[in-house]
Amino acid sequence: MNPIFPYPPFDYASLDTPTPYYIIDRALIRRNMRILADVQEQAGCRVLLALKAFSTWGVFDEMSPYLAGVAASSLNEARLGYEHFSKEKDIHVYSPAYSLDEMRELCKYANHIVFNSLQQWKMLRGVVENCGREIRVGLRINPEYSEVSHAIYNPCTTRSRFGVRLENLLDAGPDALDGIDGLHFHTMCQQGSDVLQRTLQVVCERFEPFFEKVKWINFGGGHHITRMGYDIQRLIRIIKDFRAKYGLEVMMEPGETHVIHTGFVVGTVLDVIENPNGVDVLILDASAAAHMPDILEMPYTPEILGARRVVDDCDAPLDEGLFKYIVGCKTCLSGDVIGEYTFSRPIKVGDRLTLEDMSQYTTCKNTTFNGIQLPSIVSCDSDVDGGAFRVHRRFDYQDFKNRLS
Repeated sequence: MNPIFPYPPFDYASLDTPTPYYIIDRALIRRNMRILADVQEQAGCRVLLALKAFSTWGVFDEMSPYLAGVAASSLNEARLGYEHFSKEKDIHVYSPAYSLDEMRELCKYANHIVFNSLQQWKMLRGVVENCGREIRVGLRINPEYSEVSHAIYNPCTTRSRFGVRLENLLDAGPDALDGIDGLHFHTMCQQGSDVLQRTLQVVCERFEPFFEKVKWINFGGGHHITRMGYDIQRLIRIIKDFRAKYGLEVMMEPGETHVIHTGFVVGTVLDVIENPNGVDVLILDASAAAHMPDILEMPYTPEILGARRVVDDCDAPLDEGLFKYIVGCKTCLSGDVIGEYTFSRPIKVGDRLTLEDMSQYTTCKNTTFNGIQLPSIVSCDSDVDGGAFRVHRRFDYQDFKNRLS
């Protein structure tokens, strides 16, 4: 029933284990990896997995053979990528700021470190250059252009803390990039190659004089390459044309595009709240606030297998044979609601619901708000008879307790 992505005929809710659980389909991950590997080969670029979007290392073995490495946003992510993705591949790190102790540790794992300001580079340059390992150093630039509509995800607002603006770079003088051999910009969020084309035009107009001083450039993240309808051939042309014109190595670090349409959250209906003045409410043992925070932060209404979202005209009469419910959650936050849906059958206590497209920004952002149970992490392989289910991790009281003091 999903109008967006054709999932395989596989029952992700059939695992005989308590809910809630995240389940990641390894076959669908391989599908995305093949697409990204093809982009790498045809465009001659390097594609990195942004760990901020997906850091569930139990399935890194399905990703590492296809990708150039990982992009980390912290010491913990860098170490995770080094230990579980590959010690032999690229470990890129970018953060808005680093402490001295953090940089000393990062130099053990990273082979690319991007600085957010010239001040930070000057302060920590000695640590990097004397660490005993070869590290390629980059500088994040702010082109002051972005087509991201949600302010919370827009890195180019007038109050942005991300990257060096052209004015600041010019003020720093001709030696501003001394010791720096790469540039990095990140201005996109869930967007197409047409947005990259327009963004790159601005980047070139403003920063082209600095290209001859560096060897590589990172186009950042936000590229929705594996989304249905994305113009991959345009992306390949953009990268090839840029490389041909400037002779720079091109990298990109999309995050969620690696895992969109590969994972699910399975939850059980604990109660059905009858509402004589409106739509009955299902109480699920999974939580938007705690387990799928982007539902509330974006905000958006996810798809549910076997149901249809009600996003417009919520009061319209139902088609015959359909049943409408609000899907709510079990925390005490009033707004912990997933959305409104129609089903082809009445939903009862004990039924399992499968929420779609839940690999990205879930396992890496979840919380134990209200002391709620963290979902188990499971993988399967829909290409294999029986599903080849694997329970990677179950969480318990100690996981909740050990985050506190």
